[in-house]
Amino acid sequence: MRRAGAQAAGPAALALALALAGCGAIPGSVTPVDETGFTNELAIPPLAPSRVVDGTRVFELTAQEGTTEFRPGVQTETWGFNGSYLGPTLRAERGERVAVDFTNELGEPTSVHWHGMHLPAAMDGGPHQEVGPGATWRPTWEIDQPAASLWYHPHPHGVTEEHVYRGLAGMFLLDDDASRAAALPQEYGVDDVPVIVQDKVFDDDGQLELEDNGSEPGTLGGTVLANGTAGAYHEVTTERVRLRLLNGSTARTYQLGFQDRDLELVATDGGLLDAPVTLEQVRLAPGERAEVVVEMEPGETTRLHSFEADLGGVVVPFAMGGNDAFDVLELRAADELTPSPEPAWEPSVHAAQDALHEDSAAVTRTFALDDRQINGRRMDMGRIDEVVTEGDTEIWEVRSVVPMPHSFHVHDVQFRVLSVDGDAPPPELAGPKDTVYLEPNRTYRLLMRFDDYTDPDVPYMFHCHMLLHEDEGMMGQFVVVGPGQEAGTPPGGHGGGHGDGHGDAHGGAADAHTGHH
Repeated sequence: MRRAGAQAAGPAALALALALAGCGAIPGSVTPVDETGFTNELAIPPLAPSRVVDGTRVFELTAQEGTTEFRPGVQTETWGFNGSYLGPTLRAERGERVAVDFTNELGEPTSVHWHGMHLPAAMDGGPHQEVGPGATWRPTWEIDQPAASLWYHPHPHGVTEEHVYRGLAGMFLLDDDASRAAALPQEYGVDDVPVIVQDKVFDDDGQLELEDNGSEPGTLGGTVLANGTAGAYHEVTTERVRLRLLNGSTARTYQLGFQDRDLELVATDGGLLDAPVTLEQVRLAPGERAEVVVEMEPGETTRLHSFEADLGGVVVPFAMGGNDAFDVLELRAADELTPSPEPAWEPSVHAAQDALHEDSAAVTRTFALDDRQINGRRMDMGRIDEVVTEGDTEIWEVRSVVPMPHSFHVHDVQFRVLSVDGDAPPPELAGPKDTVYLEPNRTYRLLMRFDDYTDPDVPYMFHCHMLLHEDEGMMGQFVVVGPGQEAGTPPGGHGGGHGDGHGDAHGGAADAHTGHH
């Protein structure tokens, strides 16, 4: 894979865009997506095999190099988990203990982050858990959160964008009592279908090209893939099909829907909504997920479409993908369809313990995203930015203060969007979330609770999920400590301290500990 162009900082790109706008040089789009015929059957990532050893469900993942034929007769160099591109779908039940035997067969360090998962910081797979070439890592934890469509991807410090773009990503589905009993399409790969949406740039030789020319919010490709398939179609055999949508792109925001029908939103990042919501479209920034149910008639064809994306008050949407509209996936209904029930479900038996209550909030924190900084700081692996007390419910007020696309992801927790500029969130933001697109100059109030795991030394991350922004420093670190406990020193850190007024960081290295209380 090659990088195209010389790197330019975000402000330079923003200045250029402003100049274009000021001169009236505003095209329909500078990042169009190529039209394609839908002639390739949608690849379905296989369900990962597992074995149960002493009560623990064990998966195996290997990061490896390979080649993938995105275009007929052209072998593109790619990376994947257990294959040449993307990875298998891991699946587990709430209450299970899981472990993943991960091997890195790449020529450089990488990691595996379990995006959306509640688990100990030392198992999170962030930049402090990089795995060297030829090395192995075995994270293990108990699944203790609602059924959801989560995903996994690398998170190595400074090169996450490249590793994801090359192909390292996969889905991790969680099940519980509510999802198992729900009146929802349930047959994986048939009427319950993962759809990982990504965009790519290919050079003249058909190799992946990661543009590094200062464009914002990063590389916006002209080829759109669904599960690594260009021009994908899926044969539908039931009256309703459930699409588990994942924006697996590094920078592009999608506005997904259908031009000839509504969709039923049934789940967001962290799990099922209280009830289905009928929508025309759902916006997904990088890292966000949505589960939607689509109704079909016998013999008809329709296409999942990305409409012009509502990026909020960005200064030049034409340069940031906002004016792009294109088809993503074709659905072809059989002449006879198996009946499907109306989407419906009952609350989980865990609903009361999972619920978040605003009146329980003990702390409010504020976060301002500006260029490549959060609260005026770039990422420092040796600095703890926030210290959180286990069991506390908190409100995080997050605001992007620059007119370009940003998103916000918090590790370890699922949050609830309380309000956007003081107003109730739209229905598509009313479910459990771990990533949210930030429209510029609007304040998002996020409610979250930090349960179960304490570790004064090993941090979790919060960051922009536009991966170029993350790599260039738009990320911070927090630790979860017990009552009265102070933050320690991150692995490899230098006692850099933390920035929330809780006192000085301990010098020297300490043994990290994780516990499930």
